[in-house]
Amino acid sequence: MLDRLNQAMASIEEHLDGTIDVADLARTALTSEYHLRRMFSALAGLPLSEYVRRRRMTVAGAEVLAGERTLLEIALRYGYTSAEAFGRAFRGVHGIGPGEARRTGAALRSQPRMSFRLVVEGSTTMQYRIVEKAEFRVVGRTARVPLVHEGANPHIAVLIRSIEPETLGRIAALSDQDPDGIVSAVVHLTGSREEGAELDYYHAAVTSGAATDDDLEGLDVLSVPAGTWAVFENHGPFPAALQYLWRDVFTEWFPSNPYVTRPGPEILRTRPTEDWSEADAQLWIPVDRAPV
Repeated sequence: MLDRLNQAMASIEEHLDGTIDVADLARTALTSEYHLRRMFSALAGLPLSEYVRRRRMTVAGAEVLAGERTLLEIALRYGYTSAEAFGRAFRGVHGIGPGEARRTGAALRSQPRMSFRLVVEGSTTMQYRIVEKAEFRVVGRTARVPLVHEGANPHIAVLIRSIEPETLGRIAALSDQDPDGIVSAVVHLTGSREEGAELDYYHAAVTSGAATDDDLEGLDVLSVPAGTWAVFENHGPFPAALQYLWRDVFTEWFPSNPYVTRPGPEILRTRPTEDWSEADAQLWIPVDRAPV
């Protein structure tokens, strides 16, 4: 799959001065547009659309400094309908307008061309299983928070501290299936997995439809349709090992297995040691078989 993804990256380079159709890129990568966007964001750390914008402005910047075309010609060449629109995009990447950059010969920012390779580390293996799961609900308390790649997320900590012990007990009592107990559920609002991207975080339990309205009173409820899940497990330092597990699933497991992500919450069950220095983790990712 990485070979196909690199073919898609090559296609981007060939069409920087034309139309880049993400659906065509997805077909080249033998995946869906939705999965391509999520895969790229997980691997590259920025959205596909942002990478394309930066690459366009990198090559356009070289033409601006070369001085062989007018600024309007360069703008039209890279898909902008006016010099003003091009100027805004140029400034957004380089921090300076194209006219000023040409006059002063300013130093510009460069987005390197990306390619992907799989780095295999032989010291560890990734344990996983595939589970077919009936419809269920995620019930608890939720907040919209920014994504934090490393270290504790202070916004999530605020949410957890705000939950009264009695309410936390009510949530825990609703757990009636795997993953059991109190879990963290994350719903990504976009395909982006870059630092700071917003997501909905649930501190919750996974439960069937047996809970009554009285059981659910005052709690946030997310209904999840039946589907296939890939379940991963690891043990290590808290919270680093949990964050590395998320990273490794998207950068190592998906590129080498015949599955793609599908819409749905990503659910993490954590069992920390008494001093919270380490934890056992179980990560549930909604998946579909990759198209053949």
